[in-house]
Amino acid sequence: MIYHIEQTTSTNDDARRSQYGHFDVVWAEHQSAGRGQRGHTWHSHEGENITFSVVLTPTFLPIVEQFLLSEVVALALVDTLADYGVECRIKWTNDIYAQDRKIVGVLIEHTLLGDRLSRTIVGVGINVNQRSFSPELPNPTSMALERGEVFDREEVLRCFMRHLESLYGLLEGGDKRGVEERYRQRMYHLNEEHTYAYPSGETFRATIRGVRPSGELLLEHTDGVVREYAFKEVEFVLPHKL
Repeated sequence: MIYHIEQTTSTNDDARRSQYGHFDVVWAEHQSAGRGQRGHTWHSHEGENITFSVVLTPTFLPIVEQFLLSEVVALALVDTLADYGVECRIKWTNDIYAQDRKIVGVLIEHTLLGDRLSRTIVGVGINVNQRSFSPELPNPTSMALERGEVFDREEVLRCFMRHLESLYGLLEGGDKRGVEERYRQRMYHLNEEHTYAYPSGETFRATIRGVRPSGELLLEHTDGVVREYAFKEVEFVLPHKL
């Protein structure tokens, strides 16, 4: 069920409440403390985009395979945008890019029970109808900017939920390899050499070769050696920042 509210601090915080169950959605027009990955704040114009959180209870999934949920969410977003004529790719781990511009941000937070996942909150921000952005944002875009149209936001949200439920069903049914391969095929700049940076700021050239089931990015360096990188150990350097 979709719960549409006017304002909150963070839909991820709201969705943790016990009143919300599996596949419930908390959608807020305004978040005073919306969060993104790497500690960033998520900025969105009220009434133009979709900022929401989905509750999942993936108790069938071991902790070591939690990245499969990120893959399912990212694939559902790419499929949704494709339905509206916006071709996108997944920038590891789960940002969604149209060309070299970010159109969706995702923040996934898990609660654990033993060696398995208990409750997962999937926070999503989709830039739908916003056409002007803060100059502080490095590379934003929206569905409206990409297509020159105005979209029904609730229709877009319901489209995403249909794709999410379908892909989640595949994962729950055991088709893990199928999910992994679909994610790999849709990765941003797969098999292309680009510049990456360590947290220190040091840069290097490498080629994306895929991702581990546990989520580590596989980069082939110019010396031919493939190395694994966990989240926050490496960052893609956007073309305009070179």
